[in-house]
Amino acid sequence: MPINRRIVLAERPVGMPKPSDFRLEEAPAAEPGPGECLVRAAYMSVDPYMRGRISGRKSYAASVQIGQTIVGGAVGKVIASNAPSVAVGDYVTGNLGWQEYAIASGAELRRVDPAMAPLSAYLGVLGMPGLTAYHGLLKVAGVSPGETVCVSGAAGAVGSAVGQIARLNGCRAVGIAGGPEKCAWISGELEFDAAIDYKAQDVSNALRVAAPDGVDAYFDNVGGPVTDAVFPHLNVNSRVAICGQISQYNAVDAPVGPRLLWHFIVKRIRAQGFLVFDFTDHHDEALAEMAGWVTQGKLKYRETIAEGIENAPAAFIGMLGGANIGKQVVKLSDA
Repeated sequence: MPINRRIVLAERPVGMPKPSDFRLEEAPAAEPGPGECLVRAAYMSVDPYMRGRISGRKSYAASVQIGQTIVGGAVGKVIASNAPSVAVGDYVTGNLGWQEYAIASGAELRRVDPAMAPLSAYLGVLGMPGLTAYHGLLKVAGVSPGETVCVSGAAGAVGSAVGQIARLNGCRAVGIAGGPEKCAWISGELEFDAAIDYKAQDVSNALRVAAPDGVDAYFDNVGGPVTDAVFPHLNVNSRVAICGQISQYNAVDAPVGPRLLWHFIVKRIRAQGFLVFDFTDHHDEALAEMAGWVTQGKLKYRETIAEGIENAPAAFIGMLGGANIGKQVVKLSDA
């Protein structure tokens, strides 16, 4: 069997993760059992939710234990199969973890087509982040044509898709991102109606100009001061889809709680947190529509690619600090 290299949790991070919190291990890859496949990963995903999974805090999913492989999505090629529904040579994606070779049940894998889109896209715009954007905006926020949508973390994998899907559904899109390069990308190539640089602008004042009629739907990926600045601009009967709070993920001390919820009373605002898994029954229809948009050039994406599994921790740490534009992935092998 080939040698498998994997990244395991060495220590639970305190504050921002550091390289010593992770460890690279090598061992022969396992052989697939009945109904299982052995997948050689081509790309693996780096996502904000992983910070919670290595924290040890009780959450919606089990924590990664010390010595366990870091969880995460990957896409690659099946090189051995005991699953009737999956053939050797198939390209698949699934929760394979941070490793070069992974064993997975055939029932847990989804076939992908490298002729339709690059394999890495199935970890981003045609994967979990794209589905999160689609369901969060259309089902949780429930936008309608003519409304104004504001999204924080707008240059990330989820946020960049949110703004484009909003425009494809007849809405006005205002993105909040950090730095001129990110703002230029979303307002230029992605055609957001406005971009706000939270590092250089007063978000509240800039939003007053960018959304003079207020905000009807806010897709929150960030939380903290950025979200505080958005709340006063929410309209009557507006909706807030709470996807992430990345500004708080590395907080050592408990942050100050919400102080602006009186806006929700006065304006009858609805806020709802959600997970992409809430909409599993609708993934196929969502992916079909998004694949059509990608093929037609209506849904664009960008990737930040690190090379080699040994660089996964650095890519993860950089992503938490906002170093990436679009989807952060790690390339492990050629397809």
